[in-house]
Amino acid sequence: MSPTFDPSSPVFKIHQGGKLVVTSSLPLTDREALSLAYTPGVAQVSAAIAADESLAATYTWRSRLVAVISDGTAVLGLGDIGPAAALPVMEGKCALFEQFAGLNAVPIVLATTDPDEIVETVVRIAPSFGGINLEDISAPRCFEIEARLRERLAIPVFHDDQHGTAIVVLAALRNAASLTGRSLADLRVVVSGAGAAGVACARILLAAGIGDLAMVDSRGIVHPSRSDLNPVKRELAELTNTSGISGALEAALAGADVFLGVSAGAVSEAAIASMAADSVVFALANPTPEIDPEIARRHAAVVATGRSDHPNQINNVLAFPGVFAGAFDAGARQITEGMKLAAAAALGSVVAAELRPDYIVPAPFDERVVPAVRRAVAEQARREGVTGASAGPARPA
Repeated sequence: MSPTFDPSSPVFKIHQGGKLVVTSSLPLTDREALSLAYTPGVAQVSAAIAADESLAATYTWRSRLVAVISDGTAVLGLGDIGPAAALPVMEGKCALFEQFAGLNAVPIVLATTDPDEIVETVVRIAPSFGGINLEDISAPRCFEIEARLRERLAIPVFHDDQHGTAIVVLAALRNAASLTGRSLADLRVVVSGAGAAGVACARILLAAGIGDLAMVDSRGIVHPSRSDLNPVKRELAELTNTSGISGALEAALAGADVFLGVSAGAVSEAAIASMAADSVVFALANPTPEIDPEIARRHAAVVATGRSDHPNQINNVLAFPGVFAGAFDAGARQITEGMKLAAAAALGSVVAAELRPDYIVPAPFDERVVPAVRRAVAEQARREGVTGASAGPARPA
């Protein structure tokens, strides 16, 4: 990474002073207003909440406040850059919550990478928040941290690098399959990258009924006979690659229907050309896709990237604002696999009647997106009976 600092650049100018402010929702214009918003009036509200903590959902902002938390170990394409350098990204995420779903969010960066310390810190600040959005925490620690927090907290915990990506990928892939006259069950998918996003995408595709799926990491195709797999990869090795393929990425891609790239590793044009007819290429590495989209289009029927300057951008902002808003609407204690699947179905349905090779997911500013995802997530939470969230005392470790 070669940092360039140019204070005259528009990028630096808009970040000067940060991107967030906190403003009061009450006009504190006179003595009466002050006495109601603060002392002595606020004491009545605090006393009522002390007697019945559920009242905090109505009389504080907690029930609609998200903590955006990172340790700065896997930030964008920059990698492990530390908490201070991660803060602009977390501020940006909070701005997106407000812009797209009207939710308040607070960025929190932690000066530790130890999973125990991260979990305990988040548990202790959780009473201030209605939901936890984990962000840019490296794998495989991110899996453990999220799982432990989900066990300890009775509020939604969501690692967006995993699940936001997975929701949008599923929505886009279902539409790409429909556009090419197939269903998910007809597809053989190759996932390049077994980090946070790759693992989550594999899991949600399996849950949605994908035909076959092979994962590839830096050492080749993930399969049970490998002795170098961490517990997460070993679990997926037992669930994937039903064709029993071994070898490198190129071996997996021969005859495959879908390439899903969620790593920085490049893939050759020859490998893409070896895929099945009407193939689908999701080259999501950002800012440099695994293969140039123009080259991929020579061979694939549908191409998507993570970039905003190409069609079919797989952008997490299509998912996380509506997911949290829906969870909050229902008072959900958690975000379940069913809620993620519902979010993907709703997102895909927004453009299902308008599909083209260059239009398989909505644009980020499509005003239909958040209401559709929000409604689907809330309805699924109620169907599953996971409502009644509380940010009260954490469960014992």
